[in-house]
Amino acid sequence: MREIETVLHPDWVWTEEGPRSGVSVVLTNEIVQLSSAVDHPRAVRLSGKLLLPGFVNAHSHAFQRAIRGHVQWTRDAASDFWTWRDRMYAAANGLSPEGIEAVSRLAFLEMLEAGFTTVGEFHYLHRQADGTPYADPDELARRVIAAALDVGIRIALLRVVYARGGIDVPLGPTQQRFRTDTPDEALAAVARLASHPDPRVTAGLAPHSVRAVPRDWLSELATFAGPVHAHVSEQPAEVRDTLAATGLTPLALLDAHGLVTDRFTAVHLTHPTPDDLARMRRGGARICVCPTTELDLGDGLLPVEAREGIGLCLGTDSHARIDALEEARSLEMHARALAGRRNVMSPPGDRHGLAERLLRALTVEGARALGLPGGAVRVGAPADLVAIDLDRPAAFGVPPLEAAVFAGTPEWVSDVWVGGQHVVVDGRHPARDRVLAAAAPYLRQVAG
Repeated sequence: MREIETVLHPDWVWTEEGPRSGVSVVLTNEIVQLSSAVDHPRAVRLSGKLLLPGFVNAHSHAFQRAIRGHVQWTRDAASDFWTWRDRMYAAANGLSPEGIEAVSRLAFLEMLEAGFTTVGEFHYLHRQADGTPYADPDELARRVIAAALDVGIRIALLRVVYARGGIDVPLGPTQQRFRTDTPDEALAAVARLASHPDPRVTAGLAPHSVRAVPRDWLSELATFAGPVHAHVSEQPAEVRDTLAATGLTPLALLDAHGLVTDRFTAVHLTHPTPDDLARMRRGGARICVCPTTELDLGDGLLPVEAREGIGLCLGTDSHARIDALEEARSLEMHARALAGRRNVMSPPGDRHGLAERLLRALTVEGARALGLPGGAVRVGAPADLVAIDLDRPAAFGVPPLEAAVFAGTPEWVSDVWVGGQHVVVDGRHPARDRVLAAAAPYLRQVAG
């Protein structure tokens, strides 16, 4: 029999049966029991708090945390995704391995304090800035993994394949750090990373986009049996260029090579066609929506019709903000702005249906996108949990799920457990000061 490590006594728990009160959660490294009353010497009373499954950040570029606030201005009127990308490339090429680790650690700590317990890291920094390989070809991936484990967040390292600068365009000088020479190189790297001894580390494959991966590589990459993520149709220019070169949309091209399956996640898919959405539904694929980044970059909003019949998960992408609950409610708020009406994603006749649907995007759908078993408060699930403090005026008189989803902020996150380890206590990670101090010189470097 497993030793009981902790018993949590919150006022409310969101379970697979809906929000419940009077339920205690017994956990070791996984959830052992849900009970109406359990006494134990290590019981933790969570008065005024709502216990949720840990949030899943399904799409992250951790190093981009370094450019927050430094890309919100321009010297002239020309400012779009592509000029932002130039600034991002400069930061990517200027960071040393130590800097990448320090800035990633900062991003992951901020995620934990916002309630994320798992991150899908879409990792495309592989080499030195001039394209020279490191002695260890996984040097930078291992740095990012080390940063995650240092602060205690689970990480699915999505190893990116990046081989050209555009449709039939070679890599440019600022893209050499991302370089992959063959499909086998990428598949071998994923296999090495997946063998990490820490169970909090998993790995998947990420063909960056159809503009960055040669068409004749796609069928070989489709043989990978784990989770596959790709940027798809983020910008209209990507759709236009792919149609001109191949006669297919980016999603249709990926589907033609066998990649659009129930293991596939299309990141963004901001500009899909009706046929694209039909392909997603037939394949059982998911969309990872990154609302705050998509607004920050001027990408646009996920179409209303893409929100039905397709699994949706969430990511903070460029980390313009790291606010899990804001990403979740933005799914609905952006749909309202597009549709000109309210409660667009609300299941009919279900009192808590809209809040629960948005929370599922933040939890179970993100876990599925990363090939992981978490995302729910149920027996046998990993003990990845977040407590939301509802003892505050903004939540007064509001049902607990609706208070968290429609008003909550990272400041409402009081406690976080990952694998039963209490990694955020009273709203603060114990390593916060150390992590900020280590990242500071690299942030100053980028600012300069």
